[in-house]
Amino acid sequence: MSCQDKFHILEIRDLSITFRQYSRFMKREELPVIAKLNVTVHEGEIVAVVGASGSGKSLLAHGIMGLLPSNARMEGELLFMEEPLTLERVRKIRGKEIAFVPQGVTYLDPLMKVGAQVRERRSGPEGRARQEALFSAYGLPAETAEKYPFECSGGMSRRILLSTALMENPRLIVADEPTPGMDLEQAKKAMEDFRRFADEGNGVLLITHDVPMALSVADRIAVFYAGTTVEEAPAGDFADESLLRHPYTRALWRAMPQNGFQTIPGTQPYVKNMPEGCVFGPRCPEFTEACRGEIPLRTIRCGTVRCIRC
Repeated sequence: MSCQDKFHILEIRDLSITFRQYSRFMKREELPVIAKLNVTVHEGEIVAVVGASGSGKSLLAHGIMGLLPSNARMEGELLFMEEPLTLERVRKIRGKEIAFVPQGVTYLDPLMKVGAQVRERRSGPEGRARQEALFSAYGLPAETAEKYPFECSGGMSRRILLSTALMENPRLIVADEPTPGMDLEQAKKAMEDFRRFADEGNGVLLITHDVPMALSVADRIAVFYAGTTVEEAPAGDFADESLLRHPYTRALWRAMPQNGFQTIPGTQPYVKNMPEGCVFGPRCPEFTEACRGEIPLRTIRCGTVRCIRC
């Protein structure tokens, strides 16, 4: 396959996020929850971010959107349309050039009818027609527009948030677990819309725990483990375990339903008890003493991997 580089809509280089907290006796601690994280979304691509709960997937989305809490510190480089994505810039373009589909339905204003929220940036007949078309496409009755968020189920609220993201003409959609609460047909419709959006020359960063659904639409898969990217691979590589680079990615492949639901012993390390060197080391069947050292990010067959054993 070709590894030709395309225009970068989003590029994240060596991203680190730490949280400041105070323990007993007011002792200050810095918790490094994301470290050396790299993800790129090219023009016309869907990049799916997959990994275990607690691996940093949702935190990545909040970092991109400038929605981290005040006790968080973010370092590294974020580029959008090949220009620095500063906090000031993201506040100006959030909801316009970059759309966010959050995981939590609490992002809806409880005091405002949902139709008005979806149309907030596009008033007038054109905006109303667009909102009605999106609600119809996602199986939301016309009267849903006049409801308040508390009158909507969790699945309805997710479809409302998805409609909000698609109202404008953004270049990038960051979707954090957009389909829980939807039935299979609605989830497939959402994936088809993301695919169509990307095929128009835009980009999608799709954060999900559903690897099979991600593989049905994504161009590339970024695999997270313990706050970092261990592999970024073309989606087609998941057709054969031997094409995958990192031992954790191969473990994810074997855990998929069609591959036998195989599991590996152990758990993902807690942020305060990170191992030396490779974060996957304590669970890795290929671990050697050399894995306790620095683990660089390497490029292998149109993908990247953080492993010295490949």
